[in-house]
Amino acid sequence: MNFVDYTELTIQSGNGGPGSVSFLREKFRPRGGPDGGDGGKGGNVIFLADPQLHTLHDVRYHKIYKASNGQPGTGKNRSGKNGEDITIRVPAGTVIFDNKKNIICDMTEEYQQYIAAEGGIGGRGNQHYATSINQIPRYAQEGRKGIAHKLQLELKILADVGLVGFPNAGKSTLLSVISKARPKIADYPFTTLVPNLGIIKYGDYSSFLMADIPGLIKGAHEGKGLGDQFLRHIERTRVLLYLIDVNDEDPVEQFHILRNELMSYNKKLEDKEYFICITKCDTVEDIPEIVDVLIPKEKCLNISSVTRLNLDRLINSITKIL
Repeated sequence: MNFVDYTELTIQSGNGGPGSVSFLREKFRPRGGPDGGDGGKGGNVIFLADPQLHTLHDVRYHKIYKASNGQPGTGKNRSGKNGEDITIRVPAGTVIFDNKKNIICDMTEEYQQYIAAEGGIGGRGNQHYATSINQIPRYAQEGRKGIAHKLQLELKILADVGLVGFPNAGKSTLLSVISKARPKIADYPFTTLVPNLGIIKYGDYSSFLMADIPGLIKGAHEGKGLGDQFLRHIERTRVLLYLIDVNDEDPVEQFHILRNELMSYNKKLEDKEYFICITKCDTVEDIPEIVDVLIPKEKCLNISSVTRLNLDRLINSITKIL
């Protein structure tokens, strides 16, 4: 199944059913009073954050969602049946925008529900319009129309830790070693084209969720290399883990480029806790030491996913924050 994190759709709530014009007719009451029932309420359009979903794939090809209309009222004061609601299931982390890109709901909690379009109210039957002057009203109220909206859905992955790095920095390999995730791994740039998630367990009953974000390039915040699409998944993470290849000529510069891309995309990312991992340390004899006033030494760690160098130490450092 393809990973889909953006889609557009149209929703339409149900119309309210019309009220009934009816008069009581019984054997001994041939001229009974008005007994028209009310129309039923139109169905709502409801969004539900389903924990079993991890992509917007299921709603991508279903562009129009319409709830059913309320049924007309009938005689003997019987109200029409309410229209059935329609539920749109989306992953937790889905943000719902109106057609002007205003956020109308942020589905951050599992099983969270949001009524995006409420069904129209049913019309009142003629029984409600009888007066001492007009005892046989021959009119009833029409049901209220439903509501139509054009919406945009955007998925931002909910994860505790986000892996940030240039293509081929070792993010997918790290995730595959410390979790049961099986991302595609190969020795060429842009192997990862969609975010991958892995659960990292520690202790007896504790765990945290790590997201492997596709590799960034310089200018990602401007959309280069689909960077702006990938960066949205960083916003919800609690800890950022910068991965830098030990074979890079200037690891410090690489870190500052990555950091600048994130800050240019969203200034608030500067407030997140972070670590820096120098990856693939099994491929060199002398591991360079990063010394820079902007990078505290305690935030840097040399690792190797192949030999598991310092991986336990990395997990312990992350769990202390979480």
